[in-house]
Amino acid sequence: MTDNILVSTQWLHDHLHDPKLRIVDIRGHVIPASESPPHYFNHQADYLEAHIPGAVFVDWVYEITDPNDPRHAPIAQPDRYAAFASRIGIGPDMFVVAYDDADGMFAARLWWSLLYYGHPQVAVLDGGWLKWVAEDRPTSAEIPSIEPTDFKPQPNLDLYRSGDQILAELNSDSRILVDVRSETEFTGKSARARRMGHIPGAVNQPRATLVAPDHTLLPPDQLRDLFARHGIDANTPEVVTYCNAGVSASFGMLALRVAGFDHVAMYDGSWKDWGNDDTKPIAT
Repeated sequence: MTDNILVSTQWLHDHLHDPKLRIVDIRGHVIPASESPPHYFNHQADYLEAHIPGAVFVDWVYEITDPNDPRHAPIAQPDRYAAFASRIGIGPDMFVVAYDDADGMFAARLWWSLLYYGHPQVAVLDGGWLKWVAEDRPTSAEIPSIEPTDFKPQPNLDLYRSGDQILAELNSDSRILVDVRSETEFTGKSARARRMGHIPGAVNQPRATLVAPDHTLLPPDQLRDLFARHGIDANTPEVVTYCNAGVSASFGMLALRVAGFDHVAMYDGSWKDWGNDDTKPIAT
């Protein structure tokens, strides 16, 4: 249907009734680490009130995460992910468009997770729910009837990096680490892990700086200018993004791909993995 990893609200409006399109509502929010838990919330109640016509709801907090991992929110293991993807009817020829109300953060997480599990036919709605309703586009409270599929997860390890992989090449020129957390987290003033700081050698490009006022991703040329300030260009062997738990890092990876960088991966454990492991060095 499209080779883009971003689709516009107009494109989605024009394709609402395409039988090979699966629209996913993955709205939610995160509260600051300084506040009392829980910190992670889905917006299923908002979905039940109104959503883009034909959209199915996915709970980013539990459904695509590993409940056995205390760090929250590493990606679900293959069997659990397959059950989720099968439930919402994702087959080999289904094109998925994800949207949220958080400037693309959770939609990008679904985008990365489907890519990782071998389903490249996926895009993020640029501007998401906020842009959709601002343009007075149609909404619905009807829950669609979905025929389940048999999703076969095929992990693509080129898109995934572990803490040990990062550590093994920490002082090499083989990759640039991009920390998309806030500046206060990067500099060690707050953290969602036991230790504060950042991975040595990482550069900081907070996720919020990649978003335009209308909730869309910045244009590719502006993204390239931002990343160029960190020495990221066409000659960079690899860029790896990380955040607290892999969600904002997925958005960082999306931004890099939109900017034209193909050799990009994501550290899924992110700071909750690194910052809670006393064997890993930190910087502030």
